[in-house]
Amino acid sequence: MHITIMGLGASDYEQLPIGIYKKLKEAKKVFVRTMEHPVLRVLQDEGIQFESFDQVYEKHDTFQPVYQEIVEHLLEAAQSEPIVYAVPGHPLVAEQTVQLLIEAEREGKVQLAIEGGQSFLDPIFAALKIDPIEGFQLLDGTNFSIHDVNMRSHVLIAQVYDQFSASEVKLTLMEKYRDDYPITVVTGAGSSNELIKTIPLYELDQAMELNNLTTIYVPPVKSHLDALKDWTTFRNIIATLRGPNGCPWDRKQTHESLKKYLIEETHEFLAAVDEKDDFGMVEELGDILLQVFLHAQIGEDEGYFNLEEVLESISEKMIRRHPHVFGDLSVKDADEVVLNWEEIKKQEKGEQKESLLKGEYRPNSSLQTSYNYQKKAATVGFDWPDASGALSKFDEEWKEFREELEKGNNESIMDEFGDVLFTLVNIARFYNISPEEAMVHANEKFARRFRFVEEQVRKSGKTFQDFTLEQLDEFWNEAKHLEKE
Repeated sequence: MHITIMGLGASDYEQLPIGIYKKLKEAKKVFVRTMEHPVLRVLQDEGIQFESFDQVYEKHDTFQPVYQEIVEHLLEAAQSEPIVYAVPGHPLVAEQTVQLLIEAEREGKVQLAIEGGQSFLDPIFAALKIDPIEGFQLLDGTNFSIHDVNMRSHVLIAQVYDQFSASEVKLTLMEKYRDDYPITVVTGAGSSNELIKTIPLYELDQAMELNNLTTIYVPPVKSHLDALKDWTTFRNIIATLRGPNGCPWDRKQTHESLKKYLIEETHEFLAAVDEKDDFGMVEELGDILLQVFLHAQIGEDEGYFNLEEVLESISEKMIRRHPHVFGDLSVKDADEVVLNWEEIKKQEKGEQKESLLKGEYRPNSSLQTSYNYQKKAATVGFDWPDASGALSKFDEEWKEFREELEKGNNESIMDEFGDVLFTLVNIARFYNISPEEAMVHANEKFARRFRFVEEQVRKSGKTFQDFTLEQLDEFWNEAKHLEKE
C-alpha cells in the first residue's frame, strides 16, 4: 500500500511548484481533501480528474470524524493501487488527515511519500510583515483553548473558514483579549486575490468573506493593561513590585512577615463563600493568589525555589495521588479515594520514626492544631468508633468543668475548659465540620449582629449605659430576626 501526499501550495496556480504539477498530471488516481482551492480549478480545466472528500464534511458535525473517514477511505483505495492525495498548503502544516496517515504508517498499514508545496506560513509572514523569530503560535480555529494562547507571541489561527467558525474563535479570544483588540484577517495570502483587513475583535464574525484560505492574526500585546487575564502579566507585576525600583513595602516582605496576611485572606474568602458572593470570591481568591505569588517570588529572589517548582510539586503530587484518574486503579466512591490518598502518603513518607503528630501544629490556630492532632491519631485507630463516643466524652468533660468552677482554681478551671474545647473539636471532626471555619463564621455573625445593636443605640441618641441588658438583647434578637427574613 502506497500513498503519495502532495501539497498544492498556499495560493493560486502561479505558485504551484513545477514538480508537483508534473506529478499530478502523470498520476492515475488523485484524491483531494477539498476542491476549495484555486489551483484545482485550473488543473481541472487542463483535464486532470480528482476525487474530492467535500461530501464527507456534510455528514458530520465535528471535524475529527471527517478526518478519520477520509483516512479510512484513502487506506482502502491504496490497497488496489498507489494513489496520490493532494492537500492545500504543505502536507505537514495544519493537516490533520496527514497526521493520521503518518500514524497509520507507524503501525505498518501504509507507506507514505510526502512532497512539498508552499505552506501558507511564508506568504502570511510576508503579508503581515512579521518576523517569526520573535515567537509565533499556529492554532487550529476549530479546536483550541484560550489556555493555549501566548498573548506575547504572534498568534496565527487557521481553519477559520465561515461565519460560525469565526464566531467560535471570537468568543474564545474574548476570554482573554479585550473586545476591541485589533486583529487582522488575511485571505489568500501571496495570491493575486490577497485580502488583508484589520478590525476590532468583536467584528470578526461580521467581517469580510471567509473561506479555507483565511487566517486570523492576533498581534502580541504590548501593555500590561491588554493582558490582565494572562498569568505572565501577574507574575511580572509581582517581580516588578519586588524589584530594585519596586514598592518599598513589597521589597521588605519575608515568608514570616506575610504569614498573617495569608490567614486573613483565607478567612475573608471563606466569608465570601458563606455569603455566596461570587464577586467577593473572585476578589478574595485574587488576594490569596497574590500571597502565593509573593511567596514564590521571595523564594526566587533568595535563590531557594521558584513558581515553576511550586507548580511541578503540586502537579506531580496530584497525578501520583490520583491513580484512579491518571492510572489504572479503580475505586468505588469518594471514601475509598480518601483511604487510597492516606495510604499513598504513608508509602511516600516511609516508616515513621518521629511522632505521628509532627508537622501538624499550627501556631496561628489552636482549633486547627487540635483538629489535625485528632485526625492524625485516628489514622492509627486511636479514635472513637462513631460520634456517640465523642458526644459522651463531651458530657463527661462538661461535668468536670462545672465541678471545677465550684471548687477548683484558675489553673484547673482552664485545664478542664481546654478539655471541653478539645472534645468539641472531636465532635466537629465526626460531622465533617471545620472547627476553624465554624469559629470564623460565629465571629462574623457576632460582629454583624453587634454592629446592628450599636446602630440602634446610636439612632436612639443614648449610650450603652442608658440601656439594660434586656433592652440590648431585644436589639440582638431583632438582628437575628432580620437575618432570617
